[in-house]
Amino acid sequence: MDITLKEVGYSYGAGTPFESRALYDVNLAIPEGGYTALIGHTGSGKSTVIQHLNALLKPTKGTVTIGDRVINNKTNNKNLKYIRQKVGIVFQFPESQLFEETIAKDIAFGPMNFGASEEEGLALAKETLPLVGLDESFLERSPFDLSGGQMRRVAIAGVLAMKPEVLVLDEPTAGLDPAGRREIMTMFKRLHDEKGITIVLVTHQMDDVATYADHVIIMEKGTVVKTGTPEEIFKHAEWLQEKQLGLPASLQFLQTFTQETGIDFAEQHPLGTSKLAAAIIAKLKEGGQDA
Repeated sequence: MDITLKEVGYSYGAGTPFESRALYDVNLAIPEGGYTALIGHTGSGKSTVIQHLNALLKPTKGTVTIGDRVINNKTNNKNLKYIRQKVGIVFQFPESQLFEETIAKDIAFGPMNFGASEEEGLALAKETLPLVGLDESFLERSPFDLSGGQMRRVAIAGVLAMKPEVLVLDEPTAGLDPAGRREIMTMFKRLHDEKGITIVLVTHQMDDVATYADHVIIMEKGTVVKTGTPEEIFKHAEWLQEKQLGLPASLQFLQTFTQETGIDFAEQHPLGTSKLAAAIIAKLKEGGQDA
């Protein structure tokens, strides 16, 4: 399902002396089947936006359209259960929300909360666990006997068991070592490619944006300031550095290489090591140097 925010504003404590504006005039579109990265500094409004994507928050102003449902500040909460099943959010450190005595029961909790029987919920747990790289032998184990990375996989399985069409990931690799981060991101890529799940990734990792996303939204001070493909976004290297948003490792290396060698890569912005290597080899050959 497509998700569109049109002229969305949101204030915490609206109408009270403690009112605090978090979003204003937010316009963005998340296409069905896409892989969208949402980036920006802490306090830019990212977390507030993602809570609008499954109606955990309703806009103070404007509209949020999720599939065929249009949500505004007057929408009745009773009509939102379907949306919250179809758009799953994996918050930072989701393993902190584990609580059941077995992994099977923890994964089954979400589907049962949305009306599945216990038998159906446990069947979904068995079906879903392999999607996160854990086999059936884990089902009767306590989630608290697992490693941190395994606990996170179980928590993600609990969201996947509800069969979401859209998966929103809020800094999903926070606290993981490089190997764990790579495994988790590869898992989400596989779910996107094989299951057709729409992904929305909130991250500070520009390499993940360059590697996985096909659409990028940049937020600043409560509104959207730039959108485009990764190639379009990372063309504006100076602007990104002024905003202290950083660059993917390939572009950082290219800047250093240019400074050290004086070789001008003009408008080339290779994302990823293979494209970087190809660009450097081509330039060296142009200059008659042995690559």
